[in-house]
Amino acid sequence: MMADNSTEKRGFRFGDVWQIFGQRGSLKKLGILFALVAIILIFQVWTGGTTLSPGNAINLVQAYSFILLLSVGMVMVIIAGHIDLSVGSVAAFVGIVVATSMRDWGLPWWGGILLGILLGAAIGAFQGFWVAYVGVPAFIVTLAGMLIWRGAQQWVGQAQTVAVPDEFKQALYGFMPEVGPYTGFNNLTLLLGAIIIAAIIYSQVRNRAKRKNMEAVLEPSWVTVTRTAILVAIVIYATLLFASGRLGTSFPISGIILAVLIMFYAFITSRTRTGRHIYAVGGNRRAAQLSGVNDRRTDFFVMMNMSTLAGIAGMLWAARAGAAGPADGTGWELDAIAGVFIGGAAVAGGVGTVMGSVIGGLVMAVLNNGLQLIGVSTDRMQIIKGLVLLVAVGIDVMNKRAGGPSIIGTMMAKMKAKQAAVELEATTGEAQPADPADPLAAKSDSVAASDPKSTT
Repeated sequence: MMADNSTEKRGFRFGDVWQIFGQRGSLKKLGILFALVAIILIFQVWTGGTTLSPGNAINLVQAYSFILLLSVGMVMVIIAGHIDLSVGSVAAFVGIVVATSMRDWGLPWWGGILLGILLGAAIGAFQGFWVAYVGVPAFIVTLAGMLIWRGAQQWVGQAQTVAVPDEFKQALYGFMPEVGPYTGFNNLTLLLGAIIIAAIIYSQVRNRAKRKNMEAVLEPSWVTVTRTAILVAIVIYATLLFASGRLGTSFPISGIILAVLIMFYAFITSRTRTGRHIYAVGGNRRAAQLSGVNDRRTDFFVMMNMSTLAGIAGMLWAARAGAAGPADGTGWELDAIAGVFIGGAAVAGGVGTVMGSVIGGLVMAVLNNGLQLIGVSTDRMQIIKGLVLLVAVGIDVMNKRAGGPSIIGTMMAKMKAKQAAVELEATTGEAQPADPADPLAAKSDSVAASDPKSTT
């Protein structure tokens, strides 16, 4: 209890500012988040306020929700040490099959959605079998899959565009309806924002109470209040932004689907045994096997899950376009992979988060959208996106190069050491001994030892 009180009542310390973003948050992820904010602000000024207008914000979510969804699945594949080049072709194949089934087979819209999910899972199981149980590298399996499913898409659709019914478009691409009294906003979007705000406040209060009951060292109260206030302010702004669009629009249904899946997979990767196994296999496969992890089942799961999400992404695109066509899915795998690596995943596997990949995907989405708004041609857009990806991954590789210093690692080590000293002092009332390897600490100790007054 003394630890709790001493931590809560201590004075302001600059190091506590980082706790607003979470004690376990990485500086790399924060850097990407700040880069996203900076890109948004730059384009907001450059476009004269169009970037953060309600219409453009709604269009941004609708236009890029399928790419963000692919990034969520791709990060799990990459963490496990694989790559999937077939997601664009899988999405296109599922889209054309679903559209054809509703047009020619008489399936209702909900039957088409169910068929798309099952078809994506079946494709993923087929590719996962070759990767997990036959031992063919995922790169080769999915490269073959990219050709197979693209050809199958052309064969089923006969290289033609197949329209989807309006009910299907409304279910996946529409908006929440207008209900209740006229307020100048979409009332259901306001309600959704209120629910999110309540969830944020409840989560922060609950986490703090849980740590207090465990007699763990608590962060200062102002840190919790500041973090909650920042999150609530962001949600309020976003809620009013999406709710204030033209009549009949709201926060898109595709965005709600994306948000639910992001929360689900963030929970899977961070709080479940399946998630721990994915990180273990990607970090050190042999050690994971010796620890009892079924690496084959893990490989099978990530590959099947990726194709399932690709199938959902293909249906989202078909609903947005109003039809499934022969050019669907082209280059989607590159955007998804770029978002994952910009979001902090490691090329060798074992490192990455769902939220980091979503942020990385948003960087690519906002960059795409902003360049379009200012009239940049497609060829120059491709060059800029390629340079952004190259620089982001290059900086990370240079920082982690074997035998070289890691800027992020050094900064994090220093922060963790300071935090450990604070917790030790708060718990026992004794200062942590200085690190002999720290020249500044060693110098201060030697000065104190040579000063006669310091020993009295």
